[in-house]
Amino acid sequence: MNRRLALLALPLLLAVAGCTAGPADDPAPRRAAPERPSPFRDCATLNTPPTAASSGTGTAAPATPGSGTSTTRGGEALPELTLACFTGGAPVALRSVAGPAVINIWASWCPPCRKELPAFQRLSERAAGQLQVIGVNSRDSRGGAQSIGEDYGIRFPILVDQGEALQRALERNAIPLTLFVDAQGRIRHVDATGALDDTQLATLVRQHLGLAVAA
Repeated sequence: MNRRLALLALPLLLAVAGCTAGPADDPAPRRAAPERPSPFRDCATLNTPPTAASSGTGTAAPATPGSGTSTTRGGEALPELTLACFTGGAPVALRSVAGPAVINIWASWCPPCRKELPAFQRLSERAAGQLQVIGVNSRDSRGGAQSIGEDYGIRFPILVDQGEALQRALERNAIPLTLFVDAQGRIRHVDATGALDDTQLATLVRQHLGLAVAA
């Protein structure tokens, strides 16, 4: 009798064992977090001259010798490099950038860079139509650069240079680094004195690009 009951119960036990020992159901796939929109402007207009430059104004004044680690240049062209735009789209050839322009090389992990970035944003607003302000994010994470742009309200276009190609072409290894480029695309001045403020930027723009910008 006991043997008969055991034989009858065996299929039921096997069925229960099969349900518990089988592979667990795959969890529902997680949805990828939506990518945050970039705070920076795109780079589509970087080869379009500012309004004043296209109308023939804004001729650079004679450059005055720099101090500290700044360098006054004789007017060589920007390096022949092509960099990605932070917001995507077509890469940008530096020599196609229409001047006058102020190009700031920065990274989120660099304290002087973070300190001066708001002054460059204000310069881009005050000098709209006279010159372009462009950032070059160097050796940085995308998330770090994005967060700085959001936290500091940075809106001007940002190029990406993770390999420090621009710094190597300029034979510079420290940042922040700022280039003052005239309407003909020539580098008139390189500044590496540290964090620049509104007054210093206005002075450098006047001295090296011949443009009057409010401080």
